[in-house]
Parts: sequence; structure tokens; C-alpha cells
Amino acid sequence: MSTSDRAGRMGAGARDDLMREAARLYYLEDETMEAVARRMGQSRSTVSRMLKAAREAGIVRIQVRDADTTSGIAQELTDRFGVRAHVVRVQEPLSDAERLDRVARFAAMTLPDWFGDGMTLGVAWGTTVSGIIAHLANHPLESATVVQLNGSVSPSTTGLAFGAEQMSAIARSFNAALLPFPVPAFFDFPRTREMMWQERSVRQVLDSQAKADVALFGVGSIHSPMPSHVYASGYLDEVDRRSLATHAVVGDVCTVFMRADGSWRDISINMRASGPTPLQLRRIPRRIAVVAAPAKAIALLAALRARTITELVLDSGTAQALMRQADRGPSPARGHQGLA
Repeated sequence: MSTSDRAGRMGAGARDDLMREAARLYYLEDETMEAVARRMGQSRSTVSRMLKAAREAGIVRIQVRDADTTSGIAQELTDRFGVRAHVVRVQEPLSDAERLDRVARFAAMTLPDWFGDGMTLGVAWGTTVSGIIAHLANHPLESATVVQLNGSVSPSTTGLAFGAEQMSAIARSFNAALLPFPVPAFFDFPRTREMMWQERSVRQVLDSQAKADVALFGVGSIHSPMPSHVYASGYLDEVDRRSLATHAVVGDVCTVFMRADGSWRDISINMRASGPTPLQLRRIPRRIAVVAAPAKAIALLAALRARTITELVLDSGTAQALMRQADRGPSPARGHQGLA
């Protein structure tokens, strides 16, 4: 009989034992989620649910060490880019999935320190946010709101399930009101977006976005071996991809694309994008970017140059790649229209 079959027939005490075993392997022995799944004869998703249940039941209590924000490269990033950096130490080599899992776990543990009663959290859906949700325990708040920052409908699929499911999961974790954003990730025509933005139901969401206290997002990269959802799931057609190449785009934040110097205003597809521009994003007081891929260094540097980030959560390997990229990359275009 498999572990999952046994779990289905066991009582609460036995299920607690399974949760404790998963937690011991993952947190105390520092096994990856894949390794825990193999050892316990479970799927990775089942182990993820076990760990979340263990945190919610109080079997696991986690404290985040402040040392990660002041030691070594974290302080260097803070000094150089004017952000508060939180560096998760990892031992190389590490797979992309394992790296994301470690960083997402840290972000999930830290998010409740930034999002509190009476606040509004804006979230841009994506692969990184999905990883954070897998580790997010329940932290009920009073009078809090979660608002979706960018649309998720695509021409090939409604996209509603992916974006709306992520927003719902975060809202449930914080017992917060939810404001979804049921519009396309990219409109076909700029004029269509302009007209949609005049609708009262859409204006309600846009107004909530503008009043957000905290924003949570990943950084998309064209060059990453683990492609961001927007690049891999039918949101961009061949004409769009050629346009991105023509504009020398390196990545995006909230589905608004940027060049290596952080410029974005004159990139044509951004006139059809549903997410907030860097200028709009900068009006949110706390802006948390979570990044877990050294290959995203050039896109992350662009996001920093566009001043979209105040809190940066990343792993030590990505931090080192970012510093190398900053040392050799192009200087920001001072006075460029995209940086205004």
C-alpha cells in the first residue's frame, strides 16, 4: 500500500505524523521538496500540501533571520540600488525548480510582515507567485484587500483560471477581500484598452490598484531557461515576439516590457498591456520583487533601473549574477523618456 493510500485511511494522529515527517525532512534535514516526495512515496504537490498544513496546524513554527538583509552581498545590493535586499543563501549547483522553491518559501514567510490589517496588496500573477502560494500559511487579517494588478486572459485560453486562482489563494490565506481583474493580459488595440478603462467595474479595480500599500510580483525574462508564464503560455504571438526583439526588450514587470536600461515608454506593446507601468507602480509605497534565476539578472537590473522595486527577495546565486551584470552591463540612459 502506498503512503498516500495509507494516509487516506489513517486518523488525525497518523496524518500529523506524516506532516511531521515531511516537515522534519524539508526543514531540518534541508531536503528539497522533490527529495521528500521520493522518500515518502508521495507526489511533490502532496508534500507541498502537507508542509502548508503543518505550518497552519502549528507543527512548524518558522522565524526569519534578519541577518539575510544586512550581511555581505545583501548590504551591497542595498547600497548600490537603493532597495532593501533579502538574500536567501543557497548551495550551488541547484536546479531552477529548487532555487525557486527556496526563495518562494522565504517570501511566503516574510510577506505577512509587510501586509497587515486595513491594507491593500496588489499582486501580479505568474510562476514566481505560484511558488510563493505553495508555502503561504493562513494569516487572517481585518479589513484587508487583495487586488489583481494585471489581466490574465489570452487569445488561446481564457487565462481566468490561472490568474484568478492565484488571487483567490492569496486572499483566502489572509482572509482578505478580493478584487480580480478579468481583462486580457494584452489588448489587441490600444484604443480597446482605453475604452475598457472607462468602464465603472474596471475603474474600481484600477482605483484599488492605485491605492495599494504593497505590491508583490516576479520579474519576467526573455533569456531565462525557466520561461515566465507570459512567454510560455500563448500570450504573445509571433508578431509580438518580433516587436520585442526590435525594441531590444529583456524582460517585464507586471507584463510591462523594458529594455536593459530600464526604458519602457516607447515599446509599442506596452500601449496594449493591462499591467501598471513602472511610473504607476512607483506610487505604491512598498514594492516586493521576488526573483530566483541567475539568468534573469539582466531583466532584474532593468527593473531596478526603472525603480520598480523597494524590497528585493532573491537567492545568493541570482544576487551574484546581478552584481556581475551591473558591473559589465550598459549604463542607464540618463534622461531617457522611459526612466522618467
